[in-house]
Amino acid sequence: MLDVGKWPVFALLPPEELRLIRQACIFGSAANEALYVTVNDEVFALGTNCSGCLGLGDLQSTIEPRRIDVLCGKKIVSLSYGTGPHVVIATADGEVFAWGHNGYSQLGNGTTNHGLTPALVSTNLLTKRVTEVACGSHHTIALTTDGEVYAWGYNNSGQVGSGSTANQPTPRRVSSCLQNKVVVNIACGQLCSMAVLDNGEVYGWGYNCNGQLGLGNNGNQQTPCRIAALQGVNIVQVSCGYAHTLALTDEGFVYAWGANSYGQLGTGNKSNQALPTLINTDKERMVEVAACHTSHTSAAKTQSGQVFMWGQCRGQAVASPHLTHFSSTDDVFACFATPAVTWHLLSVDGDDYLTVAQSLKKEFDSPEISDLKFLVDGKCIHVHKALLKIRCEHFRALLNETDEDAIEIHQFSYLVYRAFLEYLYTDTINLPPEDAIGLLDLATFYRETRLKRLCQETIKRGISEENAITLLSAAVKYEARDLEEFCFKFCVNHLTAVTQTQAFADMDHDLLKNFISKASRYGAFKN
Repeated sequence: MLDVGKWPVFALLPPEELRLIRQACIFGSAANEALYVTVNDEVFALGTNCSGCLGLGDLQSTIEPRRIDVLCGKKIVSLSYGTGPHVVIATADGEVFAWGHNGYSQLGNGTTNHGLTPALVSTNLLTKRVTEVACGSHHTIALTTDGEVYAWGYNNSGQVGSGSTANQPTPRRVSSCLQNKVVVNIACGQLCSMAVLDNGEVYGWGYNCNGQLGLGNNGNQQTPCRIAALQGVNIVQVSCGYAHTLALTDEGFVYAWGANSYGQLGTGNKSNQALPTLINTDKERMVEVAACHTSHTSAAKTQSGQVFMWGQCRGQAVASPHLTHFSSTDDVFACFATPAVTWHLLSVDGDDYLTVAQSLKKEFDSPEISDLKFLVDGKCIHVHKALLKIRCEHFRALLNETDEDAIEIHQFSYLVYRAFLEYLYTDTINLPPEDAIGLLDLATFYRETRLKRLCQETIKRGISEENAITLLSAAVKYEARDLEEFCFKFCVNHLTAVTQTQAFADMDHDLLKNFISKASRYGAFKN
């Protein structure tokens, strides 16, 4: 769990207030401004309030939290900030609000007047639902549910992607090479913008004097340009530092490019790279990369939960990924970044008291007050009849027909069945991706729709060229349509390697026939 207490700006908040925080963002030139959302969906701000960036309606600094009434109940899903600073959020309803510094029209309201309170960004966005926002130093980009990108603000290097260097006063769709393409992830460096497409391609535009666009040159780009050097590599996430970029592939590899004077590329040296460079992460599969446009620090998290950091770390230049004791990339930025700001919207779980959910989790497989045990592969799993009846239709019917205090299970393994019962207590699954197939089988058998969806997400995170066909076969067998489509696209994107695996050679004839037919329609065999 994240400890918001690692961030000095929260040091004066009483423990009872800290326990209520569920989301937080720390920003500002000295990490001296903060916004946070409580469990009741109230939004508070504290700090120096530069340019009215706290959204409180005035320019007064505040050492004690003050509530931002207009944002309470809005359910923030994405938040980003510039160096002015200006702040931009997206809500669960897809609305965008902005406030703070506006010297370059980065608030998107058509003026250059600073915004002291959050205001709806409406031009060209009223009929759109925005899911993600990202800010550079003085520009803003937004991603919609349609996969479109809109940009506004400072444009001296082409970072708005409009084809000129004139500042953009209101949101404008970034088209050019992105026309008719679906963007799934966005990020901003100080003066550049990046977008990841649903097919794994990456486009960049804006300032490029350090090679941060990954194009192999140092020329600024006024419209989006595809990073050709990543041809054949499927990118799922990008994250931008001050003048460098990190990219995560669907197989858990990390590429880096751009400025490297602090070792922020993790290449073992301090030479800038204008082309994507594969980073050595000791064969660990990465699931997240982290950087922030205000700093030269980089971080990444592995599938097993380990966190690495490199770049500028409290004044030191760490040129290769360094294993930390942290459990979150957020902790790297709290303890080692300069300034110590958040790289994305923090999500914080309370851990100083037991909620209902935490109490249930604590009692799972505890024999002390259980009234039912399952015997699987000769091992016991202790549970509570009332909870099983509440949580699962299968058990409601089964336990209404029997008073037994022990039930033997033969159809599923101990590992899978225990994971299923634990899910009923916790709403999460705790299985490595390769074992989640068995749980997917169980979820299909018991008609547990949400569990089935969680299994699919877990399996997706573990896909590789070696197991892609096996996972595709399982998806077809258990009618997991979303997983089937994901596995199919992965196979097509890695077609040469996948077709050389033993799993492909052993593929069921009908499945192979359907795969080849669908891949052909997908254009996989075109020269």
